[in-house]
Amino acid sequence: MAEKTLKVTLVKSPIGAVPKHRRTVEAMGLSKLHKTVTLPDNEATRGQIRQVGYMLKVEEA
Repeated sequence: MAEKTLKVTLVKSPIGAVPKHRRTVEAMGLSKLHKTVTLPDNEATRGQIRQVGYMLKVEEA
């Protein structure tokens, strides 16, 4: 059984966002608009998505 993953895309610029949110986006590996990364579907990732979800598009991969 393969580990579940999430495709996360940055759709809103973190410029002007709360500094902590900006660092969270950077920690997820998102450096440019419309960049997509694949992250494991675990509680840590879900927590990051809950925090900065207003800047992201999330799909199950």
